Amino acid sequence: MRKKVLLMGKSGSGKTSMRSIIFANYIARDTRRLGATIDVEHTHVRFLGNLVLNLWDCGGQEAFMENYFANQRDNIFRNVEVLIYVFDVESRELEKDLHYYQSCLEAILQNSPDAKIFCLVHKMDLVQEDQRDGIFREREATLSRLSRPLECTCFRTSIWDETLYKAWSSIVYLLIPNVQQIEKNLANFANILDADEVILFERATFLVISHSQRKPHKDIHRFEKISNIIKQFKLSCSKLAASFESTEVRNSTFAAFIDMFTPNTYVMVIMSDPSIPSAATLINIRNARKHFEKLERIEGQAFMRTW
Repeated sequence: MRKKVLLMGKSGSGKTSMRSIIFANYIARDTRRLGATIDVEHTHVRFLGNLVLNLWDCGGQEAFMENYFANQRDNIFRNVEVLIYVFDVESRELEKDLHYYQSCLEAILQNSPDAKIFCLVHKMDLVQEDQRDGIFREREATLSRLSRPLECTCFRTSIWDETLYKAWSSIVYLLIPNVQQIEKNLANFANILDADEVILFERATFLVISHSQRKPHKDIHRFEKISNIIKQFKLSCSKLAASFESTEVRNSTFAAFIDMFTPNTYVMVIMSDPSIPSAATLINIRNARKHFEKLERIEGQAFMRTW
């Protein structure tokens, strides 16, 4: 099953950098050597086995943008599942940025009226911390107004923190067919384990696919922080020609396990009862693995039939 994702925005807004971090295993500082995108770069990203993200990274130079609307309108904007438009929060040409964004929306309405729209207010690390909330709320209100009659979802992002993973996890979540079935099975698994939380990560990107929470937690950004940390650790392992398989963290108040789960996922289990032996939790993870692998295969076959 292929899902077409358009990644658009002004040249230099950070589109290719974020794509490279999420899908090509770059670290933030290495994106400085990336050059400008010329016309359209196509990337096919296999996600969860049978789901393929057909990612169109569209160069944002003015000549390219005009060409998309004048000469490539049908080709670019037909059969789009998701439009991700990236705004540089410090752009000095905001009016022009908004003009091109509205032109994209007009083309989407004509060619893919059911597409989901996301706006990323990017490079928020360049804004003083005490001003970020106000600036983001202002941009969000402007973009929501200009997007009508379509609806857009806005995220603040930076390649230097977990906000990038928060945005892309939310976007990819909407593209996964039958994600409710995954969540239902994950909730059953959490109940069997008597776990505080169980989180499912996509194996290559470490984006959050789904989670089941049985006890409240005050840090609402914890999943994205974990994604960022583990992704960086996996990259460090690969530089040493080693592979990351699993890890366990334990103290007097909790135990956390991250382990390879299905061929396309990792699972994280959080237990607040540290008296439960590690071996018991690991056995339960291993026993659940076959069930989730079977679920993944069955759903994958169903996706192919409906597609």
